[in-house]
Formats: sequence, C-alpha cells, structure tokens
Amino acid sequence: MSGSLYTQLLDLACGGFLLAAVIVLWRRELASIIRVFALQGVALAAIAVLLGAHEGRGDLVGVGLGVGILRAGLLPYLMRRALTVIDADRRRYSVAVTETRETQPLVNVAASLLTAALLTLLAYAAARPLTELHATPATRALPVGLAVVLIGFFVLVTRRRALAQVVGFLLLDNGITATALLATSGVPLIVELGVSFDVLLAVLVLQILTTRVREAFGTTDIDDLRELHD
Repeated sequence: MSGSLYTQLLDLACGGFLLAAVIVLWRRELASIIRVFALQGVALAAIAVLLGAHEGRGDLVGVGLGVGILRAGLLPYLMRRALTVIDADRRRYSVAVTETRETQPLVNVAASLLTAALLTLLAYAAARPLTELHATPATRALPVGLAVVLIGFFVLVTRRRALAQVVGFLLLDNGITATALLATSGVPLIVELGVSFDVLLAVLVLQILTTRVREAFGTTDIDDLRELHD
C-alpha cells in the first residue's frame, strides 16, 4: 500500500468515525442511534486494519477484525435486542412511542451539534503539540479520537434514556480505543481483548439493569426515575 493511499484511507476512516459520533447527537430514534454506532464500529475496525496493513503487523490486523466483530456486530445486536424488548412491552401495555426515542435531551439538537463542533476544536487544540512533535498520518488524526471521547462523555451526561446513555458510554470507549491506536500505532492484542471483554461485560450488565428497570417502573427515563425516588 502506497503512502498516499494509506493516508487517504486513514483520513476517510477517521472522518467517518467522527461523523458517526456527531450523527448520534443529531438522531433521536434509539434504533437509528444503534445503527450509527455500528457504523462507527466499522470505521474503528478500519482504522486498526489500516494501521496494521501499513506497518505489516498481523496482530494489529487481528485487533481490527476483533474490534469489528465486537463493536460493529455483537454490541449493536445486544442493544437492538434490549430495544426490541422495550418495543414489545410498549405494544403490549400501550405505552407511548416516546419510550423508544430520545424526546427531551437536556440539550437540544442544535445546541448539541454546536457543542460537538466546539469539542472537536478543543480536541485539535489539545493535541496540537503532539501532532507537531511527531507528524505522521496516524498522529495527525489523533484529535479525532480525543473529539469522540469528549462527544461520548457529552452524550452520556445529556441523554435521559438509559439505552442512549449506554451508547454514550460506548462512544467514550470507542474514542479511547481510537486514541490509543493512533497515538501508539496500535496496542498489544491481549490488551485490546481484555478491554473489549470488560466492555462486553459492562454492556451485558447494563442491558440486564435496563430491562429490569423497564419491567419494574415502566420507563427508562432518568427524570421519571428520579421523581419516583423523591
């Protein structure tokens, strides 16, 4: 693979990775948010595979394939299954359709997109010393990973549906993984497998808790649950 082709493909994968995080802020339907998260998993896997192919590292290519299976396949499947349970309960008990969409986030869509732009600029400003110190295609794309970390945290604290907050947590983790890949040109396979296992376990626990909360209180809206506590 030529250097120019590698740079173009890496920039394309990083651009899709960041764009997916921004689209999560734009979309309201939980099903659409899960689909966008799956596409981001594909972009993250492509970043790892491109780094591995460029450096001739089979272990890094294996990490990319594993990331793709987990974050573009298994995790979205688990979230879709949780959403299917919520939708089935809605149909059974005639619950409002708003349970399967983010209707009232703490920050509206326009302000969320503006915040995403500001967070991206902040990430580029924070990563500028590092990108100037070691100017390679991977390190030049490092701010993308940092931006997704910030956007994921923003989603986590501003969304009210439990499932949407799970997506925010996973965006945060995707951003951390991308930052590690771009900053160090890959991480050892055993480290990535360990982190991925922890993420999978966390999502399984969160899925069980979300289902139990939905069965007990009839909603996963954080504000409604806080009112029940009060």
